[in-house]
Amino acid sequence: MATKATTIKEAIKKWEDKTGLQAATATDVSLIFQFPPIEKMDNTLSCLANCEKLSLSTNMIEKVTGLNSFKKLRILSLGRNYIKSFAGMECVGETLEELWVSYNLIEKLKGINVLRNLRVLYMSNNLVKEWSEFNKLQELPHLEDLLFVGNPLYDACELDTWRSEAARRLPNLKKLDGETVLRSDDPPLTVADMQPDDTGDGVETLVSAETND
Repeated sequence: MATKATTIKEAIKKWEDKTGLQAATATDVSLIFQFPPIEKMDNTLSCLANCEKLSLSTNMIEKVTGLNSFKKLRILSLGRNYIKSFAGMECVGETLEELWVSYNLIEKLKGINVLRNLRVLYMSNNLVKEWSEFNKLQELPHLEDLLFVGNPLYDACELDTWRSEAARRLPNLKKLDGETVLRSDDPPLTVADMQPDDTGDGVETLVSAETND
């Protein structure tokens, strides 16, 4: 018989019992590595009205939901789940500054543009394989720190090529894969400079992303 998943309500109760804190007033709430794992985010999260950092990594979450009541959320940690898209994050688009989604199943970056104030994006070991998807990060005007290793697009490039191309396409980037971005005198590549067929033909082959340490 399959073990029933831990609910958000149960995880919050366990966190309160362990920390002695009240979820309703806490600014940093960690619901990571639940056993059995959390499978669904839901509106029970609405009790975390003052939360600025929410950690839900190392569970089995497939979709981002239940964030409608978050008015102060700055950091969202969802690494090591089964998330496939950025849907459900629209309601934290004005406040979210850091998003940690490494080791998930994200192939397309559609919808990431809603995170208008995002500065830090950690999304290593996902399934992004085309430059045309990577280019959607240009819609994040404040993005300065990006972790992208382990995506098929990264794996298909020589390291120097990867770093120079990524830096050209994201002219505001200061740190890439943990290292400071060093720029040449070349003008940055803008959307207007791109050709319609700039889809990364050489990196179409999908490479399986790592799913464990």
